[in-house]
Amino acid sequence: MRESGRWITVVIYAVAMALVEAAVVAYIRTLIGSVDPYRAGALAVPAWLMRTEIAREAATLVMLATVAWLAGSNWRARLGYFLIAFGVWDIFYYLFLAPISGWPRSLLAWDVLFLIPLPWWGPVLAPTSIAVLMLVLGTQITQFGKGAEPLWPHLLSWSLCIAGTLLALYVFMADAIHAPKWDAETLNSILPVSFNWLLFIVALVLMAAPVVELAWWRKKVDQSPQPPD
Repeated sequence: MRESGRWITVVIYAVAMALVEAAVVAYIRTLIGSVDPYRAGALAVPAWLMRTEIAREAATLVMLATVAWLAGSNWRARLGYFLIAFGVWDIFYYLFLAPISGWPRSLLAWDVLFLIPLPWWGPVLAPTSIAVLMLVLGTQITQFGKGAEPLWPHLLSWSLCIAGTLLALYVFMADAIHAPKWDAETLNSILPVSFNWLLFIVALVLMAAPVVELAWWRKKVDQSPQPPD
């Protein structure tokens, strides 16, 4: 299969997985009495349900990594396909969840983004912005390489990207990190009231470094004189 076919296959898988994820989340939120997670006690659910949800999140990551492993021919391509799968899954999750449950009503609606290792909180616009970057970077790596060798950003770009990722994680988990205790009762009582957009934008710019570098490389190649046939 050509790389374009692999890209399409991974995207189809991620879209289907997003629909399953949206349906499951709609079921769970209906079960606990509210499809809107931004409310007091949103995480105050039975212990068995919290354990199940954490296990489901871990299984989701395994499923995304597995399809990426099968699609890629080497570790760089596999990372690229993982970025594609994750980005498409995250974007389409919200696109499906909105008509299924009536939430989110806007990109600025707050959501519980993840529970591993601590609860993540943030407006929907924040994770979907990162998901778009992941999709673009994964596509650059897997679709625009030299033969069988994927494009690959330099170490500086990756270092900036990792720094941005850590900063974004801090922004998402800041309320949980600064909680007086990390026990279930304390974490379940968290209801963030503000999002640090300034720090997040800095993180997003840093995370975009590999995308910008590879886009610049592509532009340079396209503008270079082509040898005669």
